[in-house]
Amino acid sequence: QVQVVESGGGLVLPGGSLRLSCAASGFTFSSYAMNWYRQAPGKERELVATSGITVTTNYLASVKGRFFITRDNTKNTVHLQMNSLKSEDTAVYYCNVPTLDTWGQGTLVTVSS
Repeated sequence: QVQVVESGGGLVLPGGSLRLSCAASGFTFSSYAMNWYRQAPGKERELVATSGITVTTNYLASVKGRFFITRDNTKNTVHLQMNSLKSEDTAVYYCNVPTLDTWGQGTLVTVSS
């Protein structure tokens, strides 16, 4: 069964950092690109970061230089390191396998003082 499970969300002060993790199972992880999306209250879901099969990465313009996506193919995990967090980063963050149309349940990130 193809599955991804997110973890690591929580409440953080503006300017703080969080590291999200996504544990994948049921498919050959190293052969698939992985995405992180987010959905803020009242807004559409948006693509935040992509980790390609090779070392390629792509980022939403508003998070470039603050967020970093990495993957560990030995542990079937993908991480999203989020630094210099802003209130506008508050959202539910989802892990996604685009070519398998697989989504996790999401993890809530709240940036607030």
